[in-house]
Amino acid sequence: MSLTTKQRKELKAKAHYLKPVIRVGQKGISESLLLETSQALDTHELIKVHVAQDDREARKHCMEELASSSGAELVGQIGKVCILFRRNSDT
Repeated sequence: MSLTTKQRKELKAKAHYLKPVIRVGQKGISESLLLETSQALDTHELIKVHVAQDDREARKHCMEELASSSGAELVGQIGKVCILFRRNSDT
């Protein structure tokens, strides 16, 4: 699922007012965190994730890993917060 520039822009606008529903701690990604992320994406389709890594490269890698392992699209990233989108199967 690849998003167009227009779709990314619209999703970023929708996500602007959202608060992060998933928080990745210093220990990184675990199985339970992946399960919670998947459930949040099933419920909301569009979520924000806060990653508490201080290293910029480690934070980017963590965000990409979380997106790929949950089957979501990484819409955007600003600082320690990223936006993930996965279309529900029933819509």
